[in-house]
Amino acid sequence: MLSPLPWWNDLFVNVPLALAFAWIISWFVPSLFTASFVVGYWLTNVLGFVLLHKGGEVLISNQPSKYTRKSFLKDAAISLLYTMVILLLIRFKVVQPLPEYLTHR
Repeated sequence: MLSPLPWWNDLFVNVPLALAFAWIISWFVPSLFTASFVVGYWLTNVLGFVLLHKGGEVLISNQPSKYTRKSFLKDAAISLLYTMVILLLIRFKVVQPLPEYLTHR
């Protein structure tokens, strides 16, 4: 479930974690919602890839890891696409800071 490789990891793990991170930050500083959402998403994404890389090194310690430039560019492109989706969701108020959900009800 936590592997960063399948497409659904971003949808079901990274984005919800980033949203929770953004809600916590924006609870104290509402103007940081968008920035903290994007930063939280990138942190969970990068952390996932680093953990996967390190785990692979431990499992196959006698061979160098093979994370190619092509793989990196593909992962970066997918992350940028999800970042654009996150920004659109914020722009169209599909996701908002938690206090805004609570005050508009």
